[in-house]
Amino acid sequence: MAKHTYVYVTYIVSTPEKVWDALTDAKISASYWERENVSDWKVGSRWEHRLPGKSPDVVGEVLESDPPRRLVTTWKVPGDEANPDKTNRCVFDIEEAGGKVKLTVTHSDLGDKALQDVSGGWPAVLSNLKTLLETGQPMPDPFSRVTNHPKG
Repeated sequence: MAKHTYVYVTYIVSTPEKVWDALTDAKISASYWERENVSDWKVGSRWEHRLPGKSPDVVGEVLESDPPRRLVTTWKVPGDEANPDKTNRCVFDIEEAGGKVKLTVTHSDLGDKALQDVSGGWPAVLSNLKTLLETGQPMPDPFSRVTNHPKG
């Protein structure tokens, strides 16, 4: 099966530290993503992506953690953790860019269905992240038209 890579770049009027916090703080991520990103964000640690108070729908391992510049994680569905063929990888590169932040998300090792899901989801998630950081409020009902936001 072919593996695919999806790359999304956005610019956010914010700081690298605030973007990092929005990606790694469970309460903040729940406000724009509808899911908490939970971990201690140390290399080798487990991370979970879950609806508040629920079991995770995505789990993985922190491969790189360089606050506030770079975060690399694996993504997999719980139950598939022992199957490397069902693991994909997500890289968040955060760069200061003259009063704004360039955020590049590279989601790789994707099968056909996962590529379709993340292609429809990352734009909604990252637009909502941008809106939250620039206005202080997430978009109302950001996923109302998105059927497959990136859950893994």
